[in-house]
Amino acid sequence: MELFDSHSHYNDEKFDKDREQIIEETYKAGVTKLVCAGYNIQSSMHSLELSKKYEFIYSIIGISPNDIPQTEEELWKDVDKISKIAILNKGKKLVAIGEIGLDYYWNKENKEIQKEAFIKQIGLANQLELPIVIHSRDASVDTIDVITKYKVDKKGIFHCCQLNQELVRQALELGYYISFAGSITFKNSKNAPDVVKMVPMDKILIETDSPYLTPEPHRGERNDCRNVKYVAQKIAEIKGITIEEVAKNTYENAMKIFEIKK
Repeated sequence: MELFDSHSHYNDEKFDKDREQIIEETYKAGVTKLVCAGYNIQSSMHSLELSKKYEFIYSIIGISPNDIPQTEEELWKDVDKISKIAILNKGKKLVAIGEIGLDYYWNKENKEIQKEAFIKQIGLANQLELPIVIHSRDASVDTIDVITKYKVDKKGIFHCCQLNQELVRQALELGYYISFAGSITFKNSKNAPDVVKMVPMDKILIETDSPYLTPEPHRGERNDCRNVKYVAQKIAEIKGITIEEVAKNTYENAMKIFEIKK
């Protein structure tokens, strides 16, 4: 059984002491493809470096809503930098622009500038003919509004999708993939079964968002991509199918949306 972790952060400082060892163990554990996600300039560069070093790692780069600089001038400098980096690396295992989007949980004071950064990076993805990877937290109405008003050529993924049935319904109607992380395994995730059941098998992805959101039974520990199997297992339980079926479908879906050739 092979697994594809569609969103991780092996570029995070929490892996600085044992990154190479964990990456090697990840592959041996059956995670034969993974995406490393950037969220600012530095992490995006690191993501690209890892994708060049390891054959089974792919990169997405962008400025996340939680990494918006203090001023608009600084933001546009960062967006310009990420655009130049993306253009230089097109075709070199860069598979999407992300994570981008809106976050009103951590940041309520800069909603308009978040939207501007989101829209600008959608334009970059369209220019490079890449999908987008969306971070949306407590901002579902505005997120849907942006991707409805502004054309997104290659669509993309709602990463670590919030367990909001209306958000998932509208995202699916617009043609997006839904990616589930360790949060669906949490005992207090009462909405998880209903939301997972909504997503057809040809639109579902699995991820760890490591080193965060460690699934049961390892909640409280540092997360890594080897734990994506617990997300797959939970989906299998909810849908009444085998984990092998979940692994196969999510692997194929990730290959398709990221346009990775076998």
